[in-house]
Parts: sequence; C-alpha cells; structure tokens
Amino acid sequence: MTPHDPPKVTVFIPVYNREAYIGAAIESILRQSFPRFELLLVDDGSTDRSVEVLRSYADPRIRVVYNEHNRGIPHTRNRGLELARGEYIALLDSDDTAQSDRLQHQVTFLDRHPDIVQVGGWVRRMDATGRLLKKVKRQPTAPDEVRTQLLFRCSLSNTTIMAQTAILREYSYRPNFPRCQDYDLHVRLSKRHKMANIPHILTHARVHPTQITAQTQQLGDAKKEEIIGQQLTDLGVTCRPQDLSAHLTLSRMRRFQIIPDQTYLDWADAWLQGLLEANSKTRCYPASVLQRAVSAKWAYACQVASQRLGWTAWRRFLHSPLRRGIGSHLLRTLPVLLR
Repeated sequence: MTPHDPPKVTVFIPVYNREAYIGAAIESILRQSFPRFELLLVDDGSTDRSVEVLRSYADPRIRVVYNEHNRGIPHTRNRGLELARGEYIALLDSDDTAQSDRLQHQVTFLDRHPDIVQVGGWVRRMDATGRLLKKVKRQPTAPDEVRTQLLFRCSLSNTTIMAQTAILREYSYRPNFPRCQDYDLHVRLSKRHKMANIPHILTHARVHPTQITAQTQQLGDAKKEEIIGQQLTDLGVTCRPQDLSAHLTLSRMRRFQIIPDQTYLDWADAWLQGLLEANSKTRCYPASVLQRAVSAKWAYACQVASQRLGWTAWRRFLHSPLRRGIGSHLLRTLPVLLR
C-alpha cells in the first residue's frame, strides 16, 4: 500500500493508561500478513506513560489522536469510528494482541459475505505477562445462532470484531453505556443486520487485575440486565428484577461457580418454557434455534445442579419438555452454546 492508497481496513485501538501492554498490541498489528491497513490509536487522556509509548512509533501506517481529557470509552470508540478511513474497521483492546493472520481471515470472510455487516472470532486467554493459557472463548458462528445467543449473553467478543465501517458509524456507541456498549451495539445491529463469528482464534485476551471488566462488575451486570430486559420486552416477556438476575445466571454458572438448587431449577424450567411460548407468538427468533438454545441452558443447569442434588436434578431434567431440544446436533454444539 502506497501513501496515496486508501486502507482497506482501519485497525482501531482505544488507549487509556496501558503503558505496560499497548506496545505488544501495536506490534501484533504491525506484523499482520494483510498489508492494506492503517492503525488508528486514540488516547483517552492517559496519565501514565502510554502517550510516550505511542509517540515512539514512526511507522507511516500509524495515526495517533489524543482526546483533550478523559472522555470515556463510548466517546472514544465513536471518535475512532468517525476518523476511520478503511472500508472495514477492526477492533482490538489495548491490552490484547492479534494473531498475525487475523486481518486476512476477516477481510476474506467479509468480502465473500457482503450481507454480513460484522464478524468476530474466538479468543485465547493469556496472563499478565503474555503467557498463553489453555482457555479459549469460543462463540457461535452462524448468524441465527449469534443473534439468538444475544438474548442470554454477548455472543461476539469485541476485541475480535471487524465490521463495515459505514454501518457501525451509523449505529455508533450509546453514551449511557459506559460498560457493555459493545453488547448494546450488537443487539441493536441484530434487529436489521446479520453478524457471524469465524471458528478460528483471532486474538489473545490478557487477564490482569487492572482490566476494566474486573473493576466495574456491578455496573456491567446492571447494563447487561438492561440490554437483556429490552430483548425480553421485544419477545413479549414480562419480567421482574429477580428474573433478570436469574436469567444472567443461566450463562455464568461456570464462571462464578454457582450451583443451582431445586428452587432455581423450578424457576429455570418455567422461565425457559415461557421464552419458547412467547416466541411462538412474536416469532422474534427462528423456532428451532431458540429451542436448541433454551434446551442447552436447561441441560447445563441440571448438570451443574447435580453436584448438589444428585439424580434429583437429572430426574427434573427428564420430566421437563425442554429435554426435547437435546439432539445429536445440540450435543455437538453444547461446548459453544454453554460458554
């Protein structure tokens, strides 16, 4: 790519106090096998040495922009959308790194599937020092599966996203979502557009004590409940605050080591059947896809509950109509659907 050629992809990294990690993120982009990109770095008023690190790079593919003071992640992400020159915009968090073939995989996919506005992929975890861990976060791949899973959790990993720049610019990030602004955006996009994930590890996500998700868990949960609550309203489901909290638990038993009791299983059985009944009227989701999703949640709840309830949990599973969604196809996809 010459200085006069427009970039095919803008890689956008928002930066705030990441002096220890931003260099690794930048280097991982500069090593990409796909050549037609620019790297846009927007510093959001860092108070550490992040700006010094950004200024140490003289690569012509890099553009650095500075907010006049700390404006927060929604504002900074929207500024990145405004400044992006590429047909596609690829997102990367400032403490993560990208596989060297990430851009090539995603450009090839989006060029071949113009009806899909954004595509993510799988993420492998790494520790604070950059040592790769075994844990891989897999996401559903097909558009209908991605959209349906949004009813339960964020089914695209933001640090892997590549999207049509014009579409993301049209929707933008909402300032009232200082947390989960990506989840909110995905849900709004899903009402009119298709999204997918590539079954390939695209990025390495760093786990460390100062990451934003670890610092603002309570706010994040409140925003997730707000996002899910709106989807439930669209589905025609009326819920109480305790229903939203219990609904979130369906997707986080493993992460928070929650073991359901009999009362929770009773709630989950009735709740999940209610989602299917509501969908039969509103037809928000493909019936077979939602059936598989709720059956997977039910099976996993019973499996985890069996640690406390033993065979009582499995008897509860067998006596529920929700078991009907457990088929050979579902069994093959359970590792993805349950994460």
